Amino acid sequence: MKKKKKQNRKLILASASPRRREYFRQLGYPFRVATPLTQERPRRGEDAAEYVLRNAQEKAMDVAQRVSPEAVIVAADTVVVLRGKIMEKPQSARGAQAMLRALSGQVHQVITGFCVYEPGRKGPLKSWAQAVVTDVEFKKLSAAEIKAYIESGEPMDKAGAYAIQGRAAYMIRQIQGSYTNVVGLPMTELVEVLTGEFGLHPTFAGPARA
Repeated sequence: MKKKKKQNRKLILASASPRRREYFRQLGYPFRVATPLTQERPRRGEDAAEYVLRNAQEKAMDVAQRVSPEAVIVAADTVVVLRGKIMEKPQSARGAQAMLRALSGQVHQVITGFCVYEPGRKGPLKSWAQAVVTDVEFKKLSAAEIKAYIESGEPMDKAGAYAIQGRAAYMIRQIQGSYTNVVGLPMTELVEVLTGEFGLHPTFAGPARA
């Protein structure tokens, strides 16, 4: 009976990302979205993995103040890193152009930090934080390709100014590591934590997209 109760706990996705929502739906997890109100700014001396882990943990703790203490919160943060420089979402078309020019023909890293947090009524019951890294190699992009891609509007809400699951798929020569991590949430690692540490298993209930 105890395990069944755990499985029935509500998952809270601390993210407004439609890609992350879709992954949760595909696995049949019952969940709701609570958007964190935190700000994402690197600190001096902080590397990319430390940065995304801190962001994920801060998002989870922020949302924990507004949800049931019996919920399990999943928060994440993803960045693109090229030669040690962090690339987040572009703030303008010019910013997206600069990012895509820099990534063209290069190998970069996509790093996602995720945090699974169970608030509890008398303080945190359990918390798990982990960073996952994927190497991504871009093909050489022409100026015309970059211009047309930016005009499509797709790069503007994506870390590194591209979506591997979207129109930028053909730009990727190869990846080493988790594909879903590049999309924005490393599902293999996350589900291992949800099942092994929190007793929450995918149900695969509901429709799945092909």
